[in-house]
Amino acid sequence: MSPGPNVTSQKTGPRTLVLANQKGGVGKTTTAINLGTALAAVGEEVLVVDLDPQGNASTGLGVDRKDRKISTYDVMLGDSSLADAIVPTAVPRLSIAPSTLDLLGVELEISGEKDRAFRLRRAVAELAAGGGRTGTRFDYVLIDCPPSLNLLTINALASADAVLVPLQCEFFALEGLSQLLSTVDQVSQSLNPDLSIHGVVLTMYDPRNNLANQVAADVRRFMGDKVYETMIPRNVRVSEAPSHGKPVLLYDLKCSGSQAYLKLASEVIQREKRLRAA
Repeated sequence: MSPGPNVTSQKTGPRTLVLANQKGGVGKTTTAINLGTALAAVGEEVLVVDLDPQGNASTGLGVDRKDRKISTYDVMLGDSSLADAIVPTAVPRLSIAPSTLDLLGVELEISGEKDRAFRLRRAVAELAAGGGRTGTRFDYVLIDCPPSLNLLTINALASADAVLVPLQCEFFALEGLSQLLSTVDQVSQSLNPDLSIHGVVLTMYDPRNNLANQVAADVRRFMGDKVYETMIPRNVRVSEAPSHGKPVLLYDLKCSGSQAYLKLASEVIQREKRLRAA
């Protein structure tokens, strides 16, 4: 499948990072929420695109379901622009395009369309060209994917500059990572030749756990410097924050989880600077 005449291979505008892992419960949505918040806290304009039908990123950023008048479902169908779906959050410089359960049916609705893998890519490109309703020019677009390698995830990968992989320090972590890397390679060969791995972030890390330490060592041996130095610890405040509709940085700035996400944001920015300088 080719990108088609309306999708350019050279993209301008925000850096688009997709947070992907086909395994659930690895901290993917938590990382989207809190990395986005941390980037905004240091002055970046950030948009989180919630592409998971569960809508946990939207809920975790305080967007009530009844307030999701326009969602990423409408964007994927082509009924609304991404700019129209964007709503502000309680975090300055952080916005979100929320999702609804309607996304569950989007694959069936667009599966017969020739551009089915490029719906989100086109929407992000249009946003980059025109800004949001307020004219905001975003520095980063973070796409939160469902925990599966379906058409929604393919759309995210086809639209992204790079993939950020949250990986829980647990048994079978490397097996799941290998499957994801294989998918990324396939997408880069057929849909998005510029796609790369931005980095792997180890989540739910407990230094007292021998298995967690072994997994961390194995992943670093397997992926080398693609693994961020920052590891996100197991932290009860990180777990509690979504139930209050807040990122952990607003819920408890001083906790170890908040400090880890601030460090991760710094690493992401430093990697971006090196990429631009290369």
